[in-house]
Amino acid sequence: MCSYRGNTVGLTHISIVEGNPHLRSLLAWHLQQAGYVVGQYGSFAGARNAFLQRQPTLAIIDSDLPDGDGIELCRWLYQQRESLILILSARNTEKDVVNGLKAGADDYLRKPFGMQEFMARLEALMRRVKAPVAPLHLEYGDLKIDLAQRRVQFQGEYIELTPQEFSLLYVLAQAEGASLSRNDLLRRAWPDAIDNPRTIDTHVLSLRKKIETDPRQPSLIQTVRNVGYRFNLEALQEMSKTEPSNLTTAYPVASMR
Repeated sequence: MCSYRGNTVGLTHISIVEGNPHLRSLLAWHLQQAGYVVGQYGSFAGARNAFLQRQPTLAIIDSDLPDGDGIELCRWLYQQRESLILILSARNTEKDVVNGLKAGADDYLRKPFGMQEFMARLEALMRRVKAPVAPLHLEYGDLKIDLAQRRVQFQGEYIELTPQEFSLLYVLAQAEGASLSRNDLLRRAWPDAIDNPRTIDTHVLSLRKKIETDPRQPSLIQTVRNVGYRFNLEALQEMSKTEPSNLTTAYPVASMR
């Protein structure tokens, strides 16, 4: 486990417990672009084990999980009295909605739903939280990720990134040194389902050319054999100790849509 942590104070943690992997990935992508830290779980057991370690600010729970009833998970989480809960459900009767709300849900969203409605419901729930919804930026040593302007500063210089490169870098840095498989990166950093994990390799190569001192011998974005990639936060920590940052004038960079 990486001992170096970025400046993540004030981040809002949202957990998605959804049995459909495509919907789970799509929701996570939109939330990450909005600046939230997102955990993804596809089962009742996996989510409950994670919640025992750390409860999220908001839990988004599918009512029909492959290994259990999401309403029961909602009821259990409500008893902990720490997380807001949004139920997603294909159960559309009035009785179903009432049962979900009585189980402890703060809101109940019927499937199918549009992404604009989903984000509006989420923002309405987050207004109940006194802490900021999301930080203005993340800092990992000499790497600064501006979530509001969708731009990246590295060693005092602004780096021009495409929207997808920004998303990929954000997901890698947010993992705080953990290794992520190509499939993990596709689910977290891409808005649409893509079946070719090698797409990640192409974007990693492009990203390395922009932030690595020697892209042929990368020290920041490391390849993890038989796994995927990790962002080397230890190397960033050492850079911040040994290399002074010289601020330069910013120039326009690509923005995320």
